[in-house]
Amino acid sequence: MQKPAFVAAGLSFARSGDGVLLVRLAGPWRLSVTLPSFSTAERQISEAKPCRLSFDATQLGDWDSGLLTFLTDLVDFCTAQGIEVERSGLPTGVQRLLALATAVPERSGARQASVMPSWLARIGGAFLGARQPVLDMVGFIGQATIAFGRLARGRARFRRSDLLLLIQQAGADALGIVTLISFLVGTILAFVGAVQLQQFGAAIYVADLVGIAMVREMGAMMTAIVIAGRTGAAYAAQLGSMKVNQEIDALTTMGISPLEFLVLPRMLALCLMMPLLCLYADFVGILGGGAVGVGMLHLAPLVYYNQTAAAVHLGDLVGGVFKASVYGVLIALSGCLRGTQCGDSSSAVGDAATAAVVTGIVFVISACGVFSVVFYVLGI
Repeated sequence: MQKPAFVAAGLSFARSGDGVLLVRLAGPWRLSVTLPSFSTAERQISEAKPCRLSFDATQLGDWDSGLLTFLTDLVDFCTAQGIEVERSGLPTGVQRLLALATAVPERSGARQASVMPSWLARIGGAFLGARQPVLDMVGFIGQATIAFGRLARGRARFRRSDLLLLIQQAGADALGIVTLISFLVGTILAFVGAVQLQQFGAAIYVADLVGIAMVREMGAMMTAIVIAGRTGAAYAAQLGSMKVNQEIDALTTMGISPLEFLVLPRMLALCLMMPLLCLYADFVGILGGGAVGVGMLHLAPLVYYNQTAAAVHLGDLVGGVFKASVYGVLIALSGCLRGTQCGDSSSAVGDAATAAVVTGIVFVISACGVFSVVFYVLGI
């Protein structure tokens, strides 16, 4: 028998003498039409105060989740009032879905409205949230220190072939980009200085400017930034991929410390190569400045060399190399830390590499500012 066509959802109530309230459902109960308000049913039940609730769905048309939502709220309300609900008058499909919806009780407080915390609570939450990364970093530095202590005692477990490969990747393979960046930085410094010094007839002091700037600051800092973007990101991506593929967990299962086997060789490689790369960058940067001095200012190559040698002292060179060593440690720590903190998805590997570059550059620039203040105070 075909059900009659209705254009709107219908809801009516009928009382019986035995304390039963009959709920008649009619028409289409779909979200696309206007559904009766639940407050109407709530008011009728509160006025009738029945001991049992039953349904008549013989005139019910098409239905969807709108009907289920209404019935779920109705059953919850009756249960709270101690009213028995008889579901036999509902369609079989509705009965099954309603049983699934009420099988697991709703968690307490699940429907509480979200309240915007005060500004003081938000500041406190942000502070507590920022505390955990700092603790993780301090813990990682402590573990790395312990690993270096085991290395000093000859008890660190890692493959020497891995260390040699990492030294090649961090050192020899980076010469191309370090050469380009250092030469261009030296050229830029010389050109900017030449434009100003020529106004006073002091073009010869371009050699002093380039030599001191490259040896004391720019050589170490630009090399560190290049290595942070090249090697630091690579370390984070490598360790992140190992974590995603559960290779780090496999090392732990075999009783091998991932920090000694994976992190320690990478830190050693950067600590050994950064001073050498810094010296090379200083030399190439001075050559870039010499190209401008000889080609643009028409200075004799020997004059430019003598002026540079007189301006640059051994203390400047040692200070720059020391900075490069510290920068290497910071870049290795940043890359390895972000790699070990990587999530378990493939997209997390890219996020770890990006975080490693940002963290490494921030550490390098911050350390450069600290060194400038300390060296000024010490008169170096």
